[in-house]
Amino acid sequence: MQIAEPLQIAIDELSKLPSIGKKTAQRLALHLLKTDPENVINLIKAISDLKEKIKLCSVCFNLAVDDTCDICQSTKRDKSVICVVEEASDIFAIERTNEYKGLYHVLGGVLSPLSGSSVDDLHIQELIGRLQNTEVKEIILALNPDTEGDTTSLYLAKLIKPLNIKVTRIARGIPIGGDLEFADDATIGRAVLGRSDL
Repeated sequence: MQIAEPLQIAIDELSKLPSIGKKTAQRLALHLLKTDPENVINLIKAISDLKEKIKLCSVCFNLAVDDTCDICQSTKRDKSVICVVEEASDIFAIERTNEYKGLYHVLGGVLSPLSGSSVDDLHIQELIGRLQNTEVKEIILALNPDTEGDTTSLYLAKLIKPLNIKVTRIARGIPIGGDLEFADDATIGRAVLGRSDL
């Protein structure tokens, strides 16, 4: 069956999104076609604003609207602790637990020679820079418990320990090979509270 070109283009574009196959993309495109035009315009504006207004925090590399994110700007956060995560989505997962009140640092990935991700591709130097002349007493490594996460954690621990800053890692309540983003709130909360020295 021949599909109208605008519909086919919409299906093709939607299927480029993560976890969206051709059938789901087709359902979404058909839903948008039937939806009130005002709702579609609102969706288009939301997506446009997302790309135009969201940037990386100049301090921790979290998602932000201003130069620094709300967490870095907050006077209520414990500035003596920094939790290092792989991606900004991991911050959302930890914040949902309401167990952690410190600051964050987003690496933007992990060390992965097979994927071509090296030290220069990550925000490691910026993290070390944050630790100079600062009140930070503890770094919590909250990277995914897989080979790349473990390698990155060991590398960071080796860099940070000479600075006389305590380095801990979240407890292994998260299954090996699991992603922080998809773990349930209780598991992440227990893992943050049960972190251990490296």
